[in-house]
Amino acid sequence: MVTDYWGGWACFCVSILVIGVLTALIGDLASSFGCTIGMKDAVTAISFVALGTSLPDTFASKVAAINDRYADSSIGNVTGSNAVNVFLGIGVAWTIAAVYHAINGNQFRVDPGTLAMSVTVFCVMALATVLLLILRRRPSVGGELGGPRTARLVTAGVLVVFWIIYIVISSLVSYCYIPGF
Repeated sequence: MVTDYWGGWACFCVSILVIGVLTALIGDLASSFGCTIGMKDAVTAISFVALGTSLPDTFASKVAAINDRYADSSIGNVTGSNAVNVFLGIGVAWTIAAVYHAINGNQFRVDPGTLAMSVTVFCVMALATVLLLILRRRPSVGGELGGPRTARLVTAGVLVVFWIIYIVISSLVSYCYIPGF
Protein backbone atom coordinates (compact mmCIF):
# COMPACT_ATOMS: atom_id res chain seq x y z
CA MET A 1 0.00 0.00 0.00
CA VAL A 2 1.11 3.55 -0.69
CA THR A 3 0.56 4.55 2.93
CA ASP A 4 3.14 1.98 4.10
CA TYR A 5 6.22 3.57 2.50
CA TRP A 6 8.94 4.21 5.09
CA GLY A 7 6.71 2.78 7.78
CA GLY A 8 3.97 5.35 7.12
CA TRP A 9 6.29 8.37 7.47
CA ALA A 10 6.09 9.25 3.76
CA CYS A 11 2.29 9.44 3.95
CA PHE A 12 2.45 11.44 7.18
CA CYS A 13 4.97 13.96 5.83
CA VAL A 14 3.16 14.42 2.53
CA SER A 15 -0.16 14.82 4.38
CA ILE A 16 1.29 17.50 6.66
CA LEU A 17 2.80 19.28 3.67
CA VAL A 18 -0.48 19.25 1.71
CA ILE A 19 -2.47 20.37 4.76
CA GLY A 20 0.01 23.23 5.23
CA VAL A 21 -0.30 24.31 1.60
CA LEU A 22 -4.10 24.13 1.70
CA THR A 23 -4.22 26.02 5.01
CA ALA A 24 -2.01 28.77 3.57
CA LEU A 25 -4.08 28.92 0.39
CA ILE A 26 -7.38 29.11 2.24
CA GLY A 27 -5.95 31.69 4.63
CA ASP A 28 -4.72 33.88 1.78
CA LEU A 29 -7.98 33.58 -0.16
CA ALA A 30 -10.04 34.36 2.92
CA SER A 31 -7.81 37.30 3.84
CA SER A 32 -8.14 38.72 0.32
CA PHE A 33 -11.90 38.21 0.41
CA GLY A 34 -12.14 39.85 3.84
CA CYS A 35 -10.05 42.78 2.65
CA THR A 36 -12.22 43.14 -0.45
CA ILE A 37 -15.46 43.37 1.55
CA GLY A 38 -13.90 45.42 4.38
CA MET A 39 -14.00 42.69 7.05
CA LYS A 40 -11.49 42.72 9.92
CA ASP A 41 -8.87 39.96 9.95
CA ALA A 42 -10.12 38.54 13.27
CA VAL A 43 -13.65 38.12 11.90
CA THR A 44 -12.36 36.66 8.63
CA ALA A 45 -10.25 34.16 10.58
CA ILE A 46 -13.05 32.89 12.80
CA SER A 47 -15.58 32.68 10.00
CA PHE A 48 -14.18 31.97 6.55
CA VAL A 49 -10.76 30.52 7.42
CA ALA A 50 -12.11 28.32 10.20
CA LEU A 51 -15.02 27.19 8.05
CA GLY A 52 -12.80 26.58 5.02
CA THR A 53 -10.31 24.47 6.95
CA SER A 54 -12.87 22.64 9.15
CA LEU A 55 -15.62 21.80 6.68
CA PRO A 56 -13.59 19.15 4.83
CA ASP A 57 -12.73 17.67 8.24
CA THR A 58 -16.43 17.48 9.03
CA PHE A 59 -17.15 15.41 5.95
CA ALA A 60 -14.17 13.14 6.63
CA SER A 61 -15.35 12.71 10.21
CA LYS A 62 -18.83 11.79 9.05
CA VAL A 63 -17.38 9.04 6.87
CA ALA A 64 -15.23 7.87 9.78
CA ALA A 65 -18.25 7.88 12.12
CA ILE A 66 -20.34 5.86 9.68
CA ASN A 67 -17.59 3.28 9.18
CA ASP A 68 -16.62 2.88 12.85
CA ARG A 69 -18.83 1.24 15.45
CA TYR A 70 -17.95 3.68 18.24
CA ALA A 71 -17.04 6.77 16.18
CA ASP A 72 -13.54 6.87 17.70
CA SER A 73 -12.05 7.51 14.27
CA SER A 74 -14.36 10.49 13.88
CA ILE A 75 -13.20 12.09 17.12
CA GLY A 76 -9.56 11.40 16.30
CA ASN A 77 -9.98 12.88 12.84
CA VAL A 78 -11.55 16.12 14.05
CA THR A 79 -9.14 16.58 16.94
CA GLY A 80 -6.07 15.75 14.87
CA SER A 81 -6.97 17.85 11.86
CA ASN A 82 -7.91 20.89 13.93
CA ALA A 83 -4.67 20.57 15.90
CA VAL A 84 -2.69 20.40 12.66
CA ASN A 85 -4.56 23.42 11.24
CA VAL A 86 -3.77 25.48 14.33
CA PHE A 87 -0.18 24.23 14.42
CA LEU A 88 0.43 25.06 10.78
CA GLY A 89 -1.68 28.22 10.78
CA ILE A 90 -0.20 29.89 13.85
CA GLY A 91 2.29 27.63 15.60
CA VAL A 92 4.90 27.32 12.88
CA ALA A 93 4.72 30.97 11.85
CA TRP A 94 4.93 32.24 15.43
CA THR A 95 7.78 29.84 16.25
CA ILE A 96 9.80 31.02 13.25
CA ALA A 97 9.11 34.66 14.18
CA ALA A 98 10.08 34.06 17.82
CA VAL A 99 13.34 32.36 16.82
CA TYR A 100 14.13 35.14 14.32
CA HIS A 101 13.55 37.86 16.92
CA ALA A 102 15.54 35.94 19.58
CA ILE A 103 18.51 35.61 17.21
CA ASN A 104 18.37 39.37 16.55
CA GLY A 105 18.10 40.17 20.28
CA ASN A 106 14.47 41.33 20.17
CA GLN A 107 11.34 40.05 21.84
CA PHE A 108 8.54 38.68 19.71
CA ARG A 109 5.23 40.12 20.84
CA VAL A 110 1.80 39.60 19.36
CA ASP A 111 -1.05 41.99 20.10
CA PRO A 112 -3.77 39.75 21.57
CA GLY A 113 -6.53 41.97 20.19
CA THR A 114 -9.89 40.33 20.79
CA LEU A 115 -8.46 36.85 21.27
CA ALA A 116 -9.30 36.57 25.00
CA MET A 117 -13.01 37.23 24.47
CA SER A 118 -13.13 35.00 21.38
CA VAL A 119 -11.49 32.09 23.22
CA THR A 120 -13.79 32.58 26.21
CA VAL A 121 -16.93 32.52 24.05
CA PHE A 122 -15.56 29.51 22.18
CA CYS A 123 -14.93 27.64 25.44
CA VAL A 124 -18.45 28.40 26.69
CA MET A 125 -19.94 27.14 23.43
CA ALA A 126 -17.68 24.06 23.54
CA LEU A 127 -18.84 23.30 27.10
CA ALA A 128 -22.47 23.69 26.01
CA THR A 129 -21.75 21.32 23.10
CA VAL A 130 -20.24 18.70 25.40
CA LEU A 131 -23.24 18.99 27.73
CA LEU A 132 -25.56 18.56 24.74
CA LEU A 133 -23.64 15.44 23.65
CA ILE A 134 -23.84 14.04 27.18
CA LEU A 135 -27.59 14.65 27.15
CA ARG A 136 -27.88 12.98 23.74
CA ARG A 137 -25.89 9.96 24.94
CA ARG A 138 -28.85 8.76 27.03
CA PRO A 139 -30.33 5.65 25.40
CA SER A 140 -33.83 7.15 25.53
CA VAL A 141 -32.69 9.98 23.25
CA GLY A 142 -30.91 7.69 20.80
CA GLY A 143 -27.21 8.46 21.07
CA GLU A 144 -25.18 11.53 20.09
CA LEU A 145 -24.53 10.40 16.52
CA GLY A 146 -27.86 8.78 15.80
CA GLY A 147 -31.32 8.41 17.13
CA PRO A 148 -34.63 9.66 15.87
CA ARG A 149 -34.64 12.15 13.01
CA THR A 150 -36.18 14.88 15.17
CA ALA A 151 -33.45 14.57 17.81
CA ARG A 152 -30.75 14.68 15.13
CA LEU A 153 -32.23 17.77 13.48
CA VAL A 154 -32.73 19.60 16.78
CA THR A 155 -29.16 18.81 17.84
CA ALA A 156 -27.76 19.96 14.49
CA GLY A 157 -29.84 23.15 14.72
CA VAL A 158 -28.63 23.88 18.26
CA LEU A 159 -25.00 23.36 17.20
CA VAL A 160 -25.44 25.73 14.26
CA VAL A 161 -26.93 28.31 16.66
CA PHE A 162 -23.89 27.85 18.95
CA TRP A 163 -21.60 28.58 15.99
CA ILE A 164 -23.63 31.66 15.02
CA ILE A 165 -23.55 32.94 18.62
CA TYR A 166 -19.77 32.54 18.66
CA ILE A 167 -19.34 34.38 15.34
CA VAL A 168 -21.73 37.20 16.31
CA ILE A 169 -20.24 37.85 19.77
CA SER A 170 -16.65 37.65 18.53
CA SER A 171 -17.50 39.97 15.62
CA LEU A 172 -19.21 42.49 17.89
CA VAL A 173 -16.11 42.57 20.09
CA SER A 174 -13.81 42.93 17.05
CA TYR A 175 -15.81 45.92 15.81
CA CYS A 176 -15.96 47.43 19.35
CA TYR A 177 -19.76 47.22 19.67
CA ILE A 178 -19.37 45.32 22.93
CA PRO A 179 -16.33 45.42 25.23
CA GLY A 180 -13.88 42.55 25.38
CA PHE A 181 -11.51 41.57 28.17
